[in-house]
Amino acid sequence: MTLSLLVGVAFAALLLLAQTNAALAATAPSLGTAATFAILGGSTVTNTGSSVLTGDLGVSPGLAITGFPPGIVNGTTHAGGAVALQAQSDLVTAYNDLAGQACDTDLTGQDLGGMTLTPGAYCFSSSAQLTGTLTLDAQGDVNAVFVFQIGSTLTTASSSVVQIINGGSNCNVFWQVGTSATLGTGTLFEGSILALTSITLDTSASVIGGQLLARNGAVTLDTNSVSVCLAPPLPGSITINKTAVGGDDTFGYTGSAALGAPFNIITSGGAGSHGTTGLSVGAYTVTESTMPAGWVRTGLVCTDSTAGSTFTYSGAQANIALAAGGTVTCTYTNNLSPPAVSVPTLSEWGMIIFIVLMGLGSIYYLRRRRIDI
Repeated sequence: MTLSLLVGVAFAALLLLAQTNAALAATAPSLGTAATFAILGGSTVTNTGSSVLTGDLGVSPGLAITGFPPGIVNGTTHAGGAVALQAQSDLVTAYNDLAGQACDTDLTGQDLGGMTLTPGAYCFSSSAQLTGTLTLDAQGDVNAVFVFQIGSTLTTASSSVVQIINGGSNCNVFWQVGTSATLGTGTLFEGSILALTSITLDTSASVIGGQLLARNGAVTLDTNSVSVCLAPPLPGSITINKTAVGGDDTFGYTGSAALGAPFNIITSGGAGSHGTTGLSVGAYTVTESTMPAGWVRTGLVCTDSTAGSTFTYSGAQANIALAAGGTVTCTYTNNLSPPAVSVPTLSEWGMIIFIVLMGLGSIYYLRRRRIDI
């Protein structure tokens, strides 16, 4: 009977761990054709000031897009039409996927500011607030997924930050918002917001990797920078340091970053699809910084479209003379992820527990037989 009890406990442990493992497996929905849109509104898209979008701009079923120019769209604009309509349809599918995922941790009533969260699905029964910095720790997993399910509104305070560390991708961060989202002045945000109603960005708020997708309402901008997410993840930053003229210019990645596929470097301040717009002509030094431990990045080749010059960056400094108004296009020929850390999964722990319990049960059974003999 004791052996039966041990076996029963072992199977119960396995079942519990398997269920827990499944519950923690938040998944990234397919955005379909909406994935190319930096901004997609339902009724209108309105911009004030010098906003810069890297990705497509669209609205459907509404038709009104205002404020471009002075806003800049580094992509295609769809004011109604079949493309925006299909993107809205794909948005609905992705929104429902996110809303239907199992919640791992209920954060209702808690401010996200100051938290460090690991991959999983986090839910709020009503509103969610971010004041300060939210850190998303991917724990070395390039495929780590973070899902936030918010019952009503998402609001960030001024100068709030969402940051991803340890090899994660902003392509795998999703904010499903039950009504509307507002990003406060100067907020630096990562991930895609899928809102049932509207999305508003206050002055100088930036989305440095993700989409702003509103199903039914408006998207309202005010001197913002929004760039579609990057896949695969590109941790760190590229800093172009002037050698002839004082000061530094920090640039971010945009566009495709798949192996062998070109992508552009743009100013992090969003001053146009980069090259050197607004910068002094002269010799520059390119370095890559803020690399997570264990990442190796080699074979980055960049070409200035105007100057016709090329340089290779492979973890050390490289020099290039940039021409005014040129666009720097880069290609990764090799992109190594950090080595996998050998840590047992929950299922593997369950098997270990099962084997240990079976071993203990066998020992007990043999000892009982000796006593009986």
